[in-house]
Amino acid sequence: MSVTVPRSDLADAVLDRLVESYSAAADRPQAARMRAYMKDIAPFLGLTSPVRRELARAVLAGTPRPDEADCAAIALRCWALPEREYAYFAADYLRSHVKRCSSAFLPVARHLVTTRSWWDTVDLLAAHVVGGLVAADPGLRAAMDEWIEDEDLWVARTALLHQLRHKSATDAERLFAYCVRQSGHPDFFIRKAIGWSLREYAKTDPEAVRAFVERQRGRLSPLSVREALKNL
Repeated sequence: MSVTVPRSDLADAVLDRLVESYSAAADRPQAARMRAYMKDIAPFLGLTSPVRRELARAVLAGTPRPDEADCAAIALRCWALPEREYAYFAADYLRSHVKRCSSAFLPVARHLVTTRSWWDTVDLLAAHVVGGLVAADPGLRAAMDEWIEDEDLWVARTALLHQLRHKSATDAERLFAYCVRQSGHPDFFIRKAIGWSLREYAKTDPEAVRAFVERQRGRLSPLSVREALKNL
């Protein structure tokens, strides 16, 4: 599903400041190391997390609160830039302002999840953006039921992880069903996500997770089981 970048004066101002600020602070040797570590998923500017976030605070100083169109425009325009730090800025920005977005923002989130996908951006979007949207509108659970069946492993991983921060509001029945649905998936990132989602929910209901793992031990991968029970 294609998405359109909305017009946004705020995005114009933020992107101008952002590109100028981040580009001026680029560190080429560090960029090469970061690109290698992240399996060449994208070029980097070489901004460490503390530097990047300090620059981002300066970029956003004095800017107004965004509406949903501003959030979409900033995120989509950042995602279109080659260097990975712009995507990190966008993910952090959406995390801060997800409550200003409606359920209609989900297609934008899916576009971000499926574009130059890797765990560094997908996991932030899953837990803090998609998860926030679903928490605000439980009607989006139907979309998650579709995402868990998706052939794109990053979409399925997002469905597995979207309740990561829901704690006592977690729909445990749905979480367990998703884990069973993808228990035979051969990819590391899906198996890891199963274990991670269960381990996180175990902080809320350890007995339910322990019982689930025992019931499904024959279906879950050793990696998923190990991750799920790590703190139990």
